[in-house]
Amino acid sequence: MTALLLTRRLRPAELATVDAVLAMAVGGLLGPYAALESPLRGGVHEPLWVSVLAGMALGLPLAVRRRWPITVAVMISSVTTAALITGVIPNYAAAAPGLAIGLSLYTVAASTSTHRSMLCAAGCLALVSLALVLTASDLWTRTGAVVYAAVMIVPAWVIGWLVRERRALAARQGEHLVRQAAAEERLRVARELHDVVAHTLSLIVVKAAVANHVAEAGPREAGDALRVIEETGRNALTDVRRVLGALREDTPYTPTPGLDELPALAQQAAIGGVDVRLDVRREEPAAAVPESVGLAVYRIVQEAVTNVVKHAAPAACRATVTVTPREVRIEVTDDGRRPILIGGEGHGLIGMRERVTLHGGEFHAGPRSGGGYAVTASLPYRVAA
Repeated sequence: MTALLLTRRLRPAELATVDAVLAMAVGGLLGPYAALESPLRGGVHEPLWVSVLAGMALGLPLAVRRRWPITVAVMISSVTTAALITGVIPNYAAAAPGLAIGLSLYTVAASTSTHRSMLCAAGCLALVSLALVLTASDLWTRTGAVVYAAVMIVPAWVIGWLVRERRALAARQGEHLVRQAAAEERLRVARELHDVVAHTLSLIVVKAAVANHVAEAGPREAGDALRVIEETGRNALTDVRRVLGALREDTPYTPTPGLDELPALAQQAAIGGVDVRLDVRREEPAAAVPESVGLAVYRIVQEAVTNVVKHAAPAACRATVTVTPREVRIEVTDDGRRPILIGGEGHGLIGMRERVTLHGGEFHAGPRSGGGYAVTASLPYRVAA
């Protein structure tokens, strides 16, 4: 409980309470006590009410130091200077007003810009130094008086400035983390949408071409193609809603596709003229694959099969997924002929490589020596204790 109180950030009401307590402690106790001290070399002591009033003028402004930090610092420094010069507070009792000045300048440095806080601290230092120099006695020399004033003011300002810089650094780091998380989320959504749209549109384009080709000669076959287009489009809309719905907090959770949905994926590829032979192997003792890894495996197989539909159909394709206790290995090969792509990898290969890299795995895609194309990937994962 004590550690929590020391580390958590105080609420505005609690900060106001702390300032009120400090104001009462300095203005009601330390300030009047310093003013009641007798001059070092004797002399007539001021009336009691003057001592009490001077002490209260030193401490009570601390109650509003967070609202008007510079005004409070200048006010306390001016009261201290007047009290020291007039002898209401002896110079040997300057520790109490020094505490009040330090608290006010800490707030100035922590809440205002560096330039303004430095000007304020310099002005306050000049006022207090002037008062101590004018009242210098055998207790210290004039140089010692200036050093004493600096000791009262400079450390408080430095601490406040360090606190302000630390808060600014924490705020910048927080903004950076927010921007980074937003960028990663945009990348994730873009990757998911690409995989969903590219796969379904490839099938839709293939079946639309078939329907257009046989529209007059085979109305039944054209109708079958249109029904496939309709079903594929509905599934695509469902996937898009699921991907975009994950961005809304009030959207009910929908399980993401994984290893269990791979057979349905192979059946959809058959509609596009690609015979996919799917083989999912589980080595014993194979643990439950994490959901993120299962989704990555599904999307990699989906993108690899989609590339076969777009570039090599009709062709035979073999997809082998091997689940081991430590990783999932993927191998998708086909025997079709593909056009040579000029300009490097497409977005599909980049997306697959990003998914594998995200899980710390290895990825390779390229032509096979005996013809066709091959995509291989390995995705390691940790087994939950």
